[in-house]
Amino acid sequence: MSDFDRKPTWCEDNPAGRWRAYSDDEVIKRDKASLDIFWLKDESLSESENLPPPDVIAQEIAEDLEAALGQIQEILSDLDPQPRRRTF
Repeated sequence: MSDFDRKPTWCEDNPAGRWRAYSDDEVIKRDKASLDIFWLKDESLSESENLPPPDVIAQEIAEDLEAALGQIQEILSDLDPQPRRRTF
């Protein structure tokens, strides 16, 4: 089966369909002839309204990275009989 034989799965009645056909005119009307699949919604993004502020998220990421780096330093100390400070 080629793409030319394929039937679109997206329509007004099935907005979750993942294959949609466009006419040349529809594509050209878009900004920069973009083929972004804007009708598909990522359900996990709807939960983004409940996220903490960006500075809180960034701080949590920094803390996680510092903890991971500490664990890596411990592993390196266990592997290296000559302890020395490693910088990353």
